[in-house]
Amino acid sequence: MAGPRRVVVTGMGAIGPVGLSAPDVWAAVRDGRSGVAPITRFDTDGFETTFAAEVKGFDAEGALGRKEARRMDRYAQYAVAAAREAAAQAGLSLAGDEAERVAVLVGTGVGGLETLEQGAATLAERGPRRLGPFFIPMLLPNMASGQVAIALGAKGSNFAPTSACASSAHAIGEAAGMIRRGEADAAVAGGGEAPITKLGVAGFNAMGALSTRNDDPAGASRPFDADRDGFVLAEGGAMLVLEERERAIARGATPLGEVVGYGSTDDANHIVQPAPGGEGAVRAMRMALTSAGIGPEDIDYVNAHGTSTPLNEKLETQALRTVFGDGLDRLPVSSTKSMTGHLLGAAAAIEAVICLAAIADSCVPPTTNFATPDPECRLDCVPNTARSAQLRHVMSSSLGFGGHNAVLIFAAPS
Repeated sequence: MAGPRRVVVTGMGAIGPVGLSAPDVWAAVRDGRSGVAPITRFDTDGFETTFAAEVKGFDAEGALGRKEARRMDRYAQYAVAAAREAAAQAGLSLAGDEAERVAVLVGTGVGGLETLEQGAATLAERGPRRLGPFFIPMLLPNMASGQVAIALGAKGSNFAPTSACASSAHAIGEAAGMIRRGEADAAVAGGGEAPITKLGVAGFNAMGALSTRNDDPAGASRPFDADRDGFVLAEGGAMLVLEERERAIARGATPLGEVVGYGSTDDANHIVQPAPGGEGAVRAMRMALTSAGIGPEDIDYVNAHGTSTPLNEKLETQALRTVFGDGLDRLPVSSTKSMTGHLLGAAAAIEAVICLAAIADSCVPPTTNFATPDPECRLDCVPNTARSAQLRHVMSSSLGFGGHNAVLIFAAPS
């Protein structure tokens, strides 16, 4: 009897605040370089927060073509560009009937917020007849997934998980499950997000969620540090090509890693605050370990959700302590959001790229801007400098508004 279908990663793509390709993103994160700077997208006069982690130097028309770029919101542009990079690395073939066995899942937290904001301004200033015909398609949260399928020719199952900051973790986990169950042979999965708009910044400021360290943007995202004061809004996109292992090897693809574990739960507690003790995250982590067939002692590194917000990190630390016990004292746990900022629905996808690159490079990325330990976050957070280490299994946690928890476990290729 044949064993369960295994799911490997054969391609990665990323567009982020620290780089315009997966290798560039990893190099910046490994070296501790920040992508946070004053906002250039709009005039920040009167805003509580005047900085963010913007994508820099991305030429959408050059990457996608003028016609296509003009018909996509920025969040979809990032997703499509990342998908093309991932597909090129994988050498993904979508000829003939194969296209019907390739799924696309692209998560996003807010979708086409820039398009929505611009459309509302046009309506208010110029009237209803001045809205363009692409206004609705461009703002839809499923349109990045649709555009990726169009760009690559993928005709399998296609949908867009929208679960706040867990969105792209759900996309990757559910895509891997489809391949495991035989519903697809391959999938392109990840996320895209572009929330750095007036509405986005003002809205998160109204919640009190963003850092207001305007005099030190690069030092503002400081996960697990006692002096943190909120997260840094970020944008970008990242995508993985997932394939059934035997199919990938048969066609000559090189596995970059394997998706071995996935857990998904909800807190059912509060719209933005995690459940006491991080119990929902605990269940997701344990579910991921069970599905991977390994124990807590087998995890070599955790890429934490670590948003640079006090309550979330206190409860995430409690969850990690519950799952790993005394082993947590010897386990490196870092947050790369200290450099990339928080990409909301695309955060898990860019962190998946980072986790897989960390495995390949035998390197644990740091938590930068760490100066003052928080006694409620007693972790080895790999402060400020990357660390060499052999990594067999890596866990990545994503915990979103609405109580959504999604945990992925990646393994070295074998």
